[in-house]
Amino acid sequence: MNQISWNFQHYRQILKTCIAERNLLTGKPLHTLYIKSLIPPSTYLSNHFILLYSKCGRLSAARKAFDATPHPNVFSFNAIISAYAKESQAHVAHQLFDQIPQPDLVSYNTLISAYADRGDTVPAVNLFVGMRGVGFDMDGFTLSAVITAACDNIALISQLHSVALGGGFDSYVSVNNTLITYYSKNGYLDEAKRIFYGIDEIRDEVTWNSMIVAYGQNHEGSKALALYQEMVRSQLRVDMFTLASVLTAFTSLEDLSGGHQFHAHLVKTGFHQNPHVGSGLIDLYSKCQVSMLECWKVFQEIPDPDVVIWNTIISGFSQNDELSEEALDCFKQMQLAGHRPDDGSFVCVISACSNLSSPSQGKQIHSLAIKSDIPLNQISVNNALIAMYSKCGNLQDARKVFDKMPVHNTVSLNSIIAGYAQHGRGAESLILFEELAIEAANECVRLEPSNAAPYVVLANMYAGARRWEDVAAVRKLMRDKGVKKKPGCSWIEVKKRVHVFVAEDSSHPLIKEIYEFLEEMSKKMKLAGYVPDVRWALVRDDGMREAEKETRLGHHSFFSTRRGHARLS
Repeated sequence: MNQISWNFQHYRQILKTCIAERNLLTGKPLHTLYIKSLIPPSTYLSNHFILLYSKCGRLSAARKAFDATPHPNVFSFNAIISAYAKESQAHVAHQLFDQIPQPDLVSYNTLISAYADRGDTVPAVNLFVGMRGVGFDMDGFTLSAVITAACDNIALISQLHSVALGGGFDSYVSVNNTLITYYSKNGYLDEAKRIFYGIDEIRDEVTWNSMIVAYGQNHEGSKALALYQEMVRSQLRVDMFTLASVLTAFTSLEDLSGGHQFHAHLVKTGFHQNPHVGSGLIDLYSKCQVSMLECWKVFQEIPDPDVVIWNTIISGFSQNDELSEEALDCFKQMQLAGHRPDDGSFVCVISACSNLSSPSQGKQIHSLAIKSDIPLNQISVNNALIAMYSKCGNLQDARKVFDKMPVHNTVSLNSIIAGYAQHGRGAESLILFEELAIEAANECVRLEPSNAAPYVVLANMYAGARRWEDVAAVRKLMRDKGVKKKPGCSWIEVKKRVHVFVAEDSSHPLIKEIYEFLEEMSKKMKLAGYVPDVRWALVRDDGMREAEKETRLGHHSFFSTRRGHARLS
């Protein structure tokens, strides 16, 4: 081996060590040697410098190294895409992805994960569908990322679970762990338990941690603690994530005494200075209404607080109306410390502005959120903004935020409707409620296209709003899809004989006498002041007159009355 070959191999080995240890102090001089052409240039080495700067959090340096790469290959692109993904700049990562001549599975996985981390469901799913469309085989990492991106879309999570079972990906522990996490986050604890207890042989520490958190999140803290004890007895490795999960269990139980004892154990083992564990302690103490001074002491013991623990202390202050100013102050300190606020940060600080009934400060935070790199469609941030503007009486801005949201959940709907109602605009709140009910029914039709019930509900709501063209459109959709509503049916037992009456059926031997009696009863009811609500008459064609609707409505209701019994006896 000649001297040049040995020098190159030695140089390469030192560079790899710098990347593994995130050693920028040694890595930068190596890069200087490379730039000065003292080391032969190669795409291979350039890629390693992109990795070095990326792992050390130096995005601009990583981009310069990428731009200086003589002939970037797919590995070069994947490295720089990953760098942007870590900084939550998925839009830039996607621009680079589009420049790759032939993206590989790692390219797709990296970008899908970038969107998943930001809660951007639609672009993540579109990428997933796109890669399947061009013939790429997914792996466990792909599926885990898409499940993460699904967030609170339980229908999509269930579909992806079916894909995992059908493709054999349920053998991947990462896929099972992600399913446990997101089923439990959405309140489907039984499904999470089914997965956990069905994968006994492939569980890892993350699986146990996920299930402990699942129990805690769903207010079954005693089961979470029992699972932790079982984990310890099984001599599995307990790490900071496990301990933070146990603290979640104490929080769900509001077991302050147990939490104090566990805190003492953490101090003995030195875990109390870990950001994840410290965040759990602050959450426990703030939700158990311990003095925020204690929470602040826990926070100050963390040598290098990250965004998560900053969010937790801000949240703790914002939960107390009298300490909302401290929450805003912490938000400013977090930014001064060099941390970029995420969606959790904005939700907490917007809540503090809401407590202060300070729309001016809320608007400032709103502007900052828009300028930040969090997704503009982040539902949690938008919900917090709607609640804040509504509470401050600024319904115009609350409605603007609401109308710009691509999707709504129950929190969004409740916040905006409550905002109108609380500020003396109940009529508008009812109109909005009707509009949203129609929107919800449309979603049910989309999710269950063969179920007649949502079509009927939707048609009735359109009829109530006198939107007859939309009523006709719903009925046409039912016909086109072959969906049939089961006809209304009433029955009466008279002298041990059951008389059955089906809508539009005139086969009963006494049908003529029955209809005559109904006409007589209808006249008497109208004279007494009865006004039939024909919105709920399920009509067959759009040309039916009001009188005919009244007749239909009366006929269907009659047979369960005492008069019906009398007439048939």
